[in-house]
Amino acid sequence: MSTYFTTPIFYVNAQPHLGHAYTAIVADTISRFKRLAGEKVHFQTGTDEHGDKIAAAAAASGQTPKEYADRISNLFREAWPPLAVQPDHFIRTTDPEHIRTVQAILQKVYDQGDIYFSEYSGLYCQGCERFLTEKELVAGNCPDHLTPPAQITEQNYFFRMSKYQGWLIDHIQTNPDFITPERYRNEVLSFLKEPLEDLCISRPTSRLTWGIPLPFDAKFVTYVWFDALINYLTGIGYPDGADFAELWSGAEHIIAKDILKPHAIYWPTMLRSLGLAPFRRLHVHGYWNINETKMSKSLGNVVRPADLVAQFGVDATRYFLLREMTFGLDSSYSPATLLTRQNTDLANDLGNLFSRSLTMVKNFCAAQVPPAGPLAEGDREMRDAALAMVAEYREQMNGFAFNRALQAVWQVISLANKYIVTNAPWELAKDPTHRERLETVLNTLLETLRLITLTMHPVMPETAGKMAATLGLTNEPDLAAHSTWGLLPVGSAIQPGESLFPRLEMKKPGNQPAPAPKVKPSQPAAAMAAAPTAPPPAADDTEGLITYEQFQKLDLRVAEIVAAEKVAKSDRLLKLTVKAPEERTIVAGIAAHYSPEELIGKQVIIVANLKPAKLMGITSQGMVLAAKDGERLVVSTLAGCLPAGSKVA
Repeated sequence: MSTYFTTPIFYVNAQPHLGHAYTAIVADTISRFKRLAGEKVHFQTGTDEHGDKIAAAAAASGQTPKEYADRISNLFREAWPPLAVQPDHFIRTTDPEHIRTVQAILQKVYDQGDIYFSEYSGLYCQGCERFLTEKELVAGNCPDHLTPPAQITEQNYFFRMSKYQGWLIDHIQTNPDFITPERYRNEVLSFLKEPLEDLCISRPTSRLTWGIPLPFDAKFVTYVWFDALINYLTGIGYPDGADFAELWSGAEHIIAKDILKPHAIYWPTMLRSLGLAPFRRLHVHGYWNINETKMSKSLGNVVRPADLVAQFGVDATRYFLLREMTFGLDSSYSPATLLTRQNTDLANDLGNLFSRSLTMVKNFCAAQVPPAGPLAEGDREMRDAALAMVAEYREQMNGFAFNRALQAVWQVISLANKYIVTNAPWELAKDPTHRERLETVLNTLLETLRLITLTMHPVMPETAGKMAATLGLTNEPDLAAHSTWGLLPVGSAIQPGESLFPRLEMKKPGNQPAPAPKVKPSQPAAAMAAAPTAPPPAADDTEGLITYEQFQKLDLRVAEIVAAEKVAKSDRLLKLTVKAPEERTIVAGIAAHYSPEELIGKQVIIVANLKPAKLMGITSQGMVLAAKDGERLVVSTLAGCLPAGSKVA
C-alpha cells in the first residue's frame, strides 16, 4: 500500500513561519509513522512562485520575480532540515516540467469545452489572489487579510466549475473521510448549498506577466491557484510516470484551513474535468494564534521556526507543536507554554524516567539487560498498559490525532515513574534475596522504555535515535514486529549517556512597576459629584431573574470527553478535549475531584458559546457545568446517551 502525502506548496511572498513549520512537521510525522507501520510513502512539499503578490514583492525588493522567487524558495528548502523534515521531493512552480504539465492540462480542458472566454465583475482580494463572494466577507473585509476587496471588471477565461457541483456534493456525501476533520467537510457542504460559480483561471498580461502563459492565448497568464494545485500531479510524473497511478491512488493533502476552498472545491472539479479520480483525503488543520489572532506576515506577529529550534531544540519544537494543537482546531503559541512542555513533559517526565531507569540498570545490573522472573500484579499492569498504549497510539496517529497519541504515551510515562517509586529498586538492591525481584522490575522498565522509544521515532526522531542507541536497539524500527513484549535480549549491553532534555530557564525581563489599573467610570466624575442622591429603587420581585430570551442565548450542548490531562503547574485544572460535535479544548477546575482517566468517555454538559479565555496559557473554548456541595464538585452528566453536540433545551 502506498500513500502520497503533500503539504501545500508554500507561497514565496513571505519567509517560513510557525504555520508553515507545523504543516511540514505534520506531513513529515505522518510520513515517518506510515513507514514505521510498514507502508510505502512519498512525501512532497515545495513553493508556489507565480502571481500578483510575488510580482509586487519582487518589485519592492528591487529584484526580478525569478530572482526573488529563487531566494525565498531557497529559504523554505533550507528551513526543513533543522526541523528534521525530510521530503522525498521539493517542487517549484517555476520548474520547466511543471510549466509544461500546466499548459498540457489547460489545453486538454480547453479542447473538451470546459474553459470559455467571458467578462466578469467581482470583488478581488489581492492577498488571496482570488475573487470573493459577498457571503465570504466579514464586515465588508476579507476574513483572512482584514482588508476590503477591490471591485474589478475584466475579460478572462473561465473554468466550468459549476458543471461538476452535483458530482462533488455526491462524492463528499458518499465518502465521509474525503475531508477531515468533519467540521471542514460540513463547511464545504454548506458552501455548496449555494450555486457554484465558474472559476476565473486567467489574468491579462496587461495587468500581470509573472505567470504561466495560456497555451491557447498568449495575452493571458494562468491564475495562480489553477497553476499551483497541479503541482500535486507534476511531482509524481503525470500523466504516464512509472509510479503515478500507484501514488495518486493514495494521495492525501495536508493544508491549513485558509486554503480549504481551493483544495476542497477547485481541485476536485479540475480533476474531474481531467478524467482523474479525486485525491483520497484532505486533512485540514487550524491556525497558530498569537493573542487569539492568526499568525501572518501582514499582521506582524510572525514566529520563526529557526528561532524556536535555536532556543529549545528540534525535538522539543516538534513535540510542542504536535502535542499542543488538536488537529483541526486553532491553538495559541507562547514561549512560556513551550518552556513548560520542555521542562515538565520532556525533562521531568520522559527524561527523568529514562535516566533513572538506565542508571539503575548500570549500577545494579552491570549495564546489561537483566532477566525477568515471575511477574507480580504491578508488573503485569505496567506491561499491559505499555502494550495498550502502542495500540492506542497507532489508532490516534492514523486519525491525525497527534495530541491524543502523545497523551497516551505520556500516561504510560507517568505510570512508569510511579512504578519506580512503588517498587523502589534501590531498596531491593540492598538485599541479595530480592535479586530476582529487582531484575524483574528493571526488565519491566527497560521493555516499557523500548515501546516508548518505538512511538517516538515519527515525532522526535533525534531523541528516538538516542534512546534506541542507549537501549542497544540496532534493527530498523518496525511498529508491527516490535510491538510485543520481551524483545530485549537478556545480557545485551545498554549505554547510559547524557540526559535527553535539559531544563531551561525563561529569560525574565527587568522588573517594571505594574501600571495602575484603569477604571472607566460609568459617567464623568464631575457629573457624578453634582448629581443629587437618588432615592433607593423600589423592591422588585423579579430582580436577579433572567428572561426566557436571555436563557435562549446560552448554547448548552452534550459533549463527549475524548481526552484529558493535568495542566502543568496547577493542582486545580484539567485540560479536556471534548467533542460537541466538533473537537474543542476546555480547561476545567476539577482536578481535585476527578483524575484524567476517569473522565475519558463521559458525556457532560458544556456552555458552547462562552467567550474563549486563556488559563495557564491554554485557550479554553467553553465551560463544563458542575454542581458544588461544600467541598464536593460533581460534573453534570446524562441519564442516557445522546450524540455529541445535542442541544440542551
